[in-house]
Parts: sequence; structure tokens; C-alpha cells
Amino acid sequence: MTTVTVVGLGEAGRLYATGLHDAGAGVSGYDPFVTLDDEGIHQFDQLSTAVAAADIVISLVGANAAAGVADAALTHLDHDAVFADFNTGSPWAKAAIAGRAAEVGIRFADIAVLAPVPRAGSATPLLASGTGAARASQLLTPLGVPIEAISEIAGDAAGRKLQRSLFMKGLAGVVLESLAAGRAAGSEDWIRNQMADELGPNGPALVERLVTGSHAHAERRIHEVEDALEYVTELGTPGWMADGTLRWLASLSKGQP
Repeated sequence: MTTVTVVGLGEAGRLYATGLHDAGAGVSGYDPFVTLDDEGIHQFDQLSTAVAAADIVISLVGANAAAGVADAALTHLDHDAVFADFNTGSPWAKAAIAGRAAEVGIRFADIAVLAPVPRAGSATPLLASGTGAARASQLLTPLGVPIEAISEIAGDAAGRKLQRSLFMKGLAGVVLESLAAGRAAGSEDWIRNQMADELGPNGPALVERLVTGSHAHAERRIHEVEDALEYVTELGTPGWMADGTLRWLASLSKGQP
């Protein structure tokens, strides 16, 4: 039986913990701020004991805490284990954690989560890179996790997620801008329907998801688009659309428009 420790039991962590348990894994959890009362999932009081016996440790603690949690956990992992960072972060942040993992002889997987976890739980599509990418795929695929290992270079998966973010967050920015113009012109319903028709059979739901998600998660998405802008700057390509998206998200974070 594959043993998994999920560190961080917020919404995404809880969904991964319960989904992997239901798929047949032995699942433990650690979170000093959240108590998960799901039957069959043992929650430890100490990070060191939570990760000690795991085949794979999944970190879902948020980008700001990711490096600190990795530092605290890595020295307690078995040397055959994989530390998998599922947090949204920049390629250089993932590479830095990979470097610390290499220093203590632990395989590291940079995991890019390619869709909102609440929609599909542990069946959310993933990309993996780093020295532990292939092993993470071997462990998680039999548990129903769609995961593709793309390289042994930590940061590659994170970079691809930022490329996708440029499109998805940019699409949301275009939708918001078109709807704002429609409201001002008295034709908001018409332009909403036009966009939905162009986006295909699931267009109405996608438009609504882009709008509500941008309002609900503006602060978090600001950081993601900032990382994307820094990424394209390093690539030497324009970030003109991302600049506009960032302005929209900044406006939403202040309750405007």
C-alpha cells in the first residue's frame, strides 16, 4: 500500500487526503491550524512524525509557507521517499526547494496543479518535474491521479503552469473588461451571451466561473500573475496582456469595479 502524508489540510489538502484514501492509499495528515476528522486519515501533532514513514509527502501549504515547510520536513523523510510540492510557485522558488532537497538526498517533485482542485479533487490533472517526478507519477497514477512527468528539472512544471496562467487569467481579464463595457452600454447580457457562444457548449459556465473566481481569489491571483510577468521577462517575451490582467485583479482586490 502506498503511504501518503498531506501537509496542509485546507480545502485542497482535505480533498487530496480524502480522495487518495478512498483510492486505497494509507493517508496521514499534518496541519497545526486545521483538524480533519475524516475516518481513516490519521492526523499527527508533529510534522516530523507525520512525514517519517511516507512514500510521498504532498505539500499544500501555500506559496508563502512552502519553503519553510520543506526545510522543516525534508530531514525527517525516508531516503526512498518523494517530497512533492503542490503549491503554486515560481520556477525559481521550486528550484530553490529542490536544491535543499538534494542537499539531504531526497527526491523532489515540482507539481503543477492544472485546474481548481474543488472541481475534481484528487483527480485534478497534474504536471511533474524534478528528480522525484517519475517516482511521484509511479506512486500516484494507480490512485487515479492524472499526472504527467515532463522532466527532471525542478521548475519546468511550475513554468508551464505560469504559461497556462497567462492564458486563463488573461481570458478572465478580457471577459471582465467586455462585461464592464456591456454594463456601461446597457448590453451586458448580450455580450455575455456572445462570449459564452464563442467558448462552446460549456461557455456560459466558463464565463461565470471566470468572473466569480476572479472576484473571489483576486489577491492570490495577483501573486500568480506577478510570477508570470517575471517569468516572461526572463524569457524575453512581452507581458502586455498580463499587465492588463494584473490591473484588473488589483482593482477587484479593492472591491472595484
